[in-house]
Amino acid sequence: MKFVSWNVNGLRAVMKKDFEGIFKSFDADAFCLQEIKLQEGQVDIKFDGYYDYWNYAQKKGYSGVAIFTKNKPINVSYGMGMEKHDTEGRLITLEYENYYLITCYTPNSKPELARIDYRQEWEDDFREYLNNLDKIKPVIICGDLNVAHQEIDLKNPQSNRKNPGFSDQEREKFTALLASGFTDTFRYLYPDKTDAYSWWSYRFNARKNNAGWRIDYFCISDRLKDNLKEATIHDDIFGSDHCPVSIDIEL
Repeated sequence: MKFVSWNVNGLRAVMKKDFEGIFKSFDADAFCLQEIKLQEGQVDIKFDGYYDYWNYAQKKGYSGVAIFTKNKPINVSYGMGMEKHDTEGRLITLEYENYYLITCYTPNSKPELARIDYRQEWEDDFREYLNNLDKIKPVIICGDLNVAHQEIDLKNPQSNRKNPGFSDQEREKFTALLASGFTDTFRYLYPDKTDAYSWWSYRFNARKNNAGWRIDYFCISDRLKDNLKEATIHDDIFGSDHCPVSIDIEL
């Protein structure tokens, strides 16, 4: 099965940049989106053969996630079931017979780590949420997790040490997530691959110079590792400040 994840940084904008063609070219079993930045009824987008599920932020033009899937889930849930986390449209969970699929847009800790305390709460609650699901059946998590885990995961680690997305606190929480029973699929297959990024600032010709960060992930329950066939960063696809990432996995 092929799963794709893409932070589109505004679905309406990327729809003007051949989103439909990009979507169809993947022929994915599930295509997960983050940061759709819209409200219900603001786009009319359907794909033949796909069911679609949306979680919108209460705040207009902010956050939001969606999933298009060929396979109808047996259950769909939105958020974590915790009011403090569930107003910003950051999570959709699809339950299937033998796995869960989750799209996630992790809160940014903001300049000068202004939101780091909330981010830490999110991380702890999200990890507990995932661990509880993992006790039932394996979990596949994808999305913009807003952290470059190791120095290899961004171009300029030294100058970004205390910046949002590469703070010690955020990196430690991602380490804790992996230690609780999850695998970073790209690093599992490519532990030493450098210059592999999924997000680039719009400033300073960052994408042209490949001065990027790897902050978009597929993480899977450890017991699915042997089922993993490929993990890919599609840095040849434009339209957003992020590029799509994907995995091929047997389920």
